Amino acid sequence: MRSDLVKSILGGLPQPLVFLAADGRILAANAPAVELLGPAIEGRHYVTVLRQPALLDAIEGTLRHRQPASARYLVSGTARESVWKVLAAPVEGEGEAGVLVSFLDTTDLEQAGQMRRDFVANVSHELRTPLTALLGFIETLKGAARDDAPARDRFLGIMEREAGRMNRLVRDLLSLSRVEADERVRPTERVDLAALVLSCVTALRPVADAAGVTVEVTGAEAPVSVPGDPDQLTQVFHNLIENAVKYGGAGGHVGVALTREPRDISLRGPAVRVDVTDRGEGIDAIHLPRLTERFYRVDSHRSREQGGTGLGLAIVKHIVNRHRGRFRIESERGKGSRFSVILPEG
Repeated sequence: MRSDLVKSILGGLPQPLVFLAADGRILAANAPAVELLGPAIEGRHYVTVLRQPALLDAIEGTLRHRQPASARYLVSGTARESVWKVLAAPVEGEGEAGVLVSFLDTTDLEQAGQMRRDFVANVSHELRTPLTALLGFIETLKGAARDDAPARDRFLGIMEREAGRMNRLVRDLLSLSRVEADERVRPTERVDLAALVLSCVTALRPVADAAGVTVEVTGAEAPVSVPGDPDQLTQVFHNLIENAVKYGGAGGHVGVALTREPRDISLRGPAVRVDVTDRGEGIDAIHLPRLTERFYRVDSHRSREQGGTGLGLAIVKHIVNRHRGRFRIESERGKGSRFSVILPEG
C-alpha cells in the first residue's frame, strides 16, 4: 500500500489515526495523532510509543490474528486526564497488510457517567437518612411507645420534619430536572423584575421577622422590564433572599439592590443587576467555586437543620443560564456575602 496515499487519507480525517506496518512500525500518523502521542513517531515501533499494556495487547492481537480489537487509553495532561477508546482494525492492501489504530476521545462521556453515579449516590444518601429515621420511629410507635402519649407526640413531630425534608428534596429534584430540560429555550415573555423582587421580599417577611433580620430593597421604585420566566425568576430571588436571611442573617440586615447597567461587559449590552447582600459570617474562598454544585454544602449539619437540600444554588445557576445571564458569588470570611444575578434587558 502506497505510504503517500495512506498519509493523504489519514491527514483528511479529524480524529487521531496511526497506520502500522505488518512488522509493527508506524508508517503514518496524522496531525491529531502527533499532537496526542508526540512528534517523530513515524518509523518507530508501536511498543515504544504506546506503552500501556491493554493497548499493546489489543494491537498485538490484531497484527497476529487479523481481527479488530479495542482498548482504553489514558493520557495524563497538565490540565486534566483524558480517556480514549482505541480501535485496532486490520487493513489489507497491495503487497503489504497493516493495522489502522484510531483514537476516540471519551473523556466527556466518562465524566458524564461519573457525574450520574455521584448524583445517584448523593440522592440515595439524602433520602436514606430521613427514611431510616421514619422507619425507626414507626417501629418504636408500634411497640414500646404505643401508649406513651408524650413520646408519641415527640416522635410524630420528628417524623413530620423528616417527611418534609424528603418532600423538599423531591420537589427540588423535579424543579432541577424541569429547569435543565428548558435550559436551551430562552424566555421571551417580559417581566417586571422590580415588582417580582418586591413580591419575594414580602413573601419572606415572616421568615425575616422570625430571624430578627431587616430586608432592605433599593432600586425597585420604578418598573424594570427584562425577558424572563416569572415563575423561575421568582424561584431564583426567593432562594437567594431566603438563604441570605437564614445563613447570613447574623448581621441583622440583608440588602437587595437593583441596578440598571447601560452596558455590561460580560453580556455585551444593557443589563439589570440584582445584588443580594448580607453581613453574616461569610464563606471561605475555598468553597466559592463549588457552591453551585449539586448537594455541595459549606456546613452540612447547619444546612439540613435549616431545611436546605443542597440543590438551591444549582437550580439558580441553571435558571440564570437559561435567561442568558450571569450568576456571581463574592464573599469574605467575617465580612458577609454578595450573590449577584445579571440579566440582559433585551
